[in-house]
Amino acid sequence: MMPLSVRFLALLVCSLAQPATAQDTVAIDRILAAYEGDNPGAALLVIQDGAVLLQRCYGYADLEHQKKVTPATNFRLASVSKQFTAAAILQLINAGKLGLSTTLSEAFADFPTYGDVVTVKHLLTHTSGIPDYEDFVADTSFNPQIKDQGVLDILMKLDSGYFTPGHQYRYSNSAYALLALLVEKYSGQPFAAYLQAHIFKPLGMTTTLAHEAGKSTVSMRAFGYTKTNNHWELRDQSATSAVLGDGGIYSNVLDLFKWDQSLYSDGILPDHLVKQAFAYNTLTSGDTVKYGYGWHLRQNESGDKVVYHTGSSTSFRNIFYRVPARRFSIILLTNRDQPVEEDMLILAERIAKAISE
Repeated sequence: MMPLSVRFLALLVCSLAQPATAQDTVAIDRILAAYEGDNPGAALLVIQDGAVLLQRCYGYADLEHQKKVTPATNFRLASVSKQFTAAAILQLINAGKLGLSTTLSEAFADFPTYGDVVTVKHLLTHTSGIPDYEDFVADTSFNPQIKDQGVLDILMKLDSGYFTPGHQYRYSNSAYALLALLVEKYSGQPFAAYLQAHIFKPLGMTTTLAHEAGKSTVSMRAFGYTKTNNHWELRDQSATSAVLGDGGIYSNVLDLFKWDQSLYSDGILPDHLVKQAFAYNTLTSGDTVKYGYGWHLRQNESGDKVVYHTGSSTSFRNIFYRVPARRFSIILLTNRDQPVEEDMLILAERIAKAISE
């Protein structure tokens, strides 16, 4: 347990690190009012030009033990994790260990023939046509939970994908589970260990990890809740919660600040690879794919490129929203199943608008 003085300071950080105006704070609190009180909560960080513009905490990380959300509370990132999986792959590409054109059949012996034309780039951009592993996993089957290797085992038994790779965009959690296995194969390290050694530790992200039950512990952990009959019910895990590559990382807004800032430098990824991660891709038809390598892409009302990712898993809803040209970011992490994932983007853009007004 943290010493009382440390816990007290952690609680104070939310009220001390607020260079934004009082008007901004009131506006943001109004937008996020549903997270206040005796509810599963949220941690918010708004970053401008390398500094914390606004930081707020709401509600509870653990209702049963009455532990409030603090800036150090670690949430399951869900699909926000994909940017780290993509970054690990890009590091290995930069080191010459594999390439964007490496295929599944080259990587995994005896992979079915449909893997002959599925490349790393297809996996990164959700244009692989790889079937969704969730369709083969019963939601009530918690023990044992499926892991990344289990996803590969499922795909090895199939004889085709949904479509010819590169012809369509279809969001794929399976693809990012496979990418995590590629990290293991070409680095020689377990995926969680690779992330620690090559991303989290170098950036000083001291409590961020790809969580493996029985192997690692999430400190200051937020537990997930779902609303049933107007009552919050603990529902922290599902049959797919142990898959790491598509959504198994836990982190907090303080650590994610460090990651956000690293994307402006050559530290973890060279600038040319960051630019590739934030670049639109093209289908064989010529249509544009609004997804880079681990990031969704869009334009805001001002015409600036936004790179972002939402995250949605059992009772967690998150968003990491960045406007690189303005060095502006919003990180919002929550431990509840409301609102729906799509609404997290709406929330982020409401927050951005409130601050800019």
